Amino acid sequence: MEEVVLFLMTFLLLFLIYEILLIRPLKKKGYQKSNKKELMEVRYLISKYHLNMDKISYSQLLQLCAITSCLNISITVTVVSYVSSFLWEIVVGFVVIFLLIYGSYYLIYLFYKKKGMIRDGKHQ
Repeated sequence: MEEVVLFLMTFLLLFLIYEILLIRPLKKKGYQKSNKKELMEVRYLISKYHLNMDKISYSQLLQLCAITSCLNISITVTVVSYVSSFLWEIVVGFVVIFLLIYGSYYLIYLFYKKKGMIRDGKHQ
């Protein structure tokens, strides 16, 4: 039960921080191709998976990235809480976070691919 509470509290706290400090200011500016202050997740998705930003709702993509990142971090914190050694916590944390990041953003790509919002229909 403690792990569920840890997961939920981590997720909610991170999501509030993401929403207030990152998502709301970026939504107000809107998507601009030459925007230097862009979420790294959005840049990654656009460059690796060729998202067509003309078809995609920018605010929806920001929300999806925020939820995904918060879930990734919350799952990692919860998994690491089961490990007792500090060194193993770091190793397990890195492995889990990299696997989650790669897998979750690939799922976002599949979501947009299914909706036909990829520029050339494939990724690199």
